Amino acid sequence: MYALVDCNNFYASCERVFRPNLREQPIVVLSNNDGCVIARSNEAKALGVPMGAAAFKFKELFENNNIHVFSSNYALYGDMSSRVMNLLSTFSPDIEVYSVDEAFLQFKGFDLFKLQSYAETIKRTVDKGTGIPVSIGIAPTKALSKVANRIAKKYPKQTGGVYIIDTEEKRIKALKWLAVDDVWGIGRKHSKRLQAHKIVTAFDFINLHDDWVRKQMSVVGLRLKHELEGKPTLGLETVQSKKSIATTRSFDRMHTDLNDIKERVSTFATSCAEKLRNQHSCCNVLMVFLQTNWFRQDLPQYSKNIIVRTHYPTNSSIDLIKYAVQGLELIYKEGYHYKKAGVIVMGITPEDTKQFTLFTNENPKHLPLMKTIDRLNKSLGQNKVKFAAQDLGRTWKMKQEKLSPRYTTKLTEIINIY
Repeated sequence: MYALVDCNNFYASCERVFRPNLREQPIVVLSNNDGCVIARSNEAKALGVPMGAAAFKFKELFENNNIHVFSSNYALYGDMSSRVMNLLSTFSPDIEVYSVDEAFLQFKGFDLFKLQSYAETIKRTVDKGTGIPVSIGIAPTKALSKVANRIAKKYPKQTGGVYIIDTEEKRIKALKWLAVDDVWGIGRKHSKRLQAHKIVTAFDFINLHDDWVRKQMSVVGLRLKHELEGKPTLGLETVQSKKSIATTRSFDRMHTDLNDIKERVSTFATSCAEKLRNQHSCCNVLMVFLQTNWFRQDLPQYSKNIIVRTHYPTNSSIDLIKYAVQGLELIYKEGYHYKKAGVIVMGITPEDTKQFTLFTNENPKHLPLMKTIDRLNKSLGQNKVKFAAQDLGRTWKMKQEKLSPRYTTKLTEIINIY
């Protein structure tokens, strides 16, 4: 049996842990630079706040309904996620951390356990240990555990936040209840195609012929169908290196000067290089993009990206800054007000299997230098050691007007009890 443990309204719940007066109060959390809504409490959803809503457009709704608005506090959310996952790992040796607020547990050899009471114990332990409420769905496959979790979250009073699909009757009933566009793994494109063939529910989907599903949705769709039929085809996934790494940000204000944007892109390239080194990888390709503010229709609009190939596999910040700036200079145009840029590294290969070339290879001095910089930044604090391209005299900060304290990761911001 598999269990999907999902934190309820995770970002909002993290804020409530340290502000219990906000329980049952509407909360929204904004994206980088306080741009748009990326998380909502149930109360905020009930007031009609949509996901992705531009904050400035809904400012009046927030104020009129006393909706509490927070800037994204990723240091806090990441630490709380780690605490939740550490607790979950004590209940099963087989765990897959699926996202910042979700994890799959596999109950292999738990035949003598009463899974209902065991799941209730998990729920109480996480709540007591972190203050984060969770919903738990248990079923014979990962896809069905997703369905069970959706039921547990949809009907908390009836289920107590725990639902188990352990009979054929429950499986059929759940699949007839679940809309096909809500099935885990069926995206917007496939759901539209299925609905065009009058496939409305998950039960309709599993009644399709295997050959049709394979042809229309590839072997991935067929595996999903088998999972919903109760045939395990998806095991727990081990942690794998990322196939691409992106660092993208909206600027705190619009910029027209190339040098200002160069500094930002250099910082993004440095961040990508650090992430590559953390997973012991190198990249062979990077993409740089630049765009204006689409909300300012009174200004001319421009968006462009470019692919830059490195001459050799690298994770050196010096190299990636050089290639990123080269790409930026090729796509930059004067006369526009730029609001966002980003660097995405791709063609990722293991650090210990570099393919060298005859004439151009990475400077051998870069590797020890990068190790020293990483070690210093880790011990002294992030970005204490910078590169000249980042402009040492300038401190870039995201717009975070509603940022809550980093209660668990910053000693000067711990909660005070009087």
